Amino acid sequence: MAGTLESSDIMIHIEKNEGKGIEIELKSTVESQFGSQIKKVITATLEKMSVTDVLVRANDKGALDCTIQARMITAVNRAAGANCQPWEVE
Repeated sequence: MAGTLESSDIMIHIEKNEGKGIEIELKSTVESQFGSQIKKVITATLEKMSVTDVLVRANDKGALDCTIQARMITAVNRAAGANCQPWEVE
C-alpha cells in the first residue's frame, strides 16, 4: 500500500493476481475525465518494473501522473520487500 486519501494524491493497494495479468480497480473523483490516463500510467509503471500479474486497487483524489508513478513504485517495492527500481519519475 502507498499513498493517502488527501486531495491531489492516490491510495494504491496491490496484491498478487496469479496468471490473470494486470487488473485495475479504479475509484476516482476525476474518473470520467482522466480515468483512462490514470490506468495508462499505472499500467506503464508496472510494465517498466516488469510486474505482470497484479491486482491494483486505486483510490484517486486528483493525483498528477508523477504522483501516480511514485505511489506505484512505492507499493511494488513494499510488496516485494526490496527496491525494484531507482527513484526517478518520467
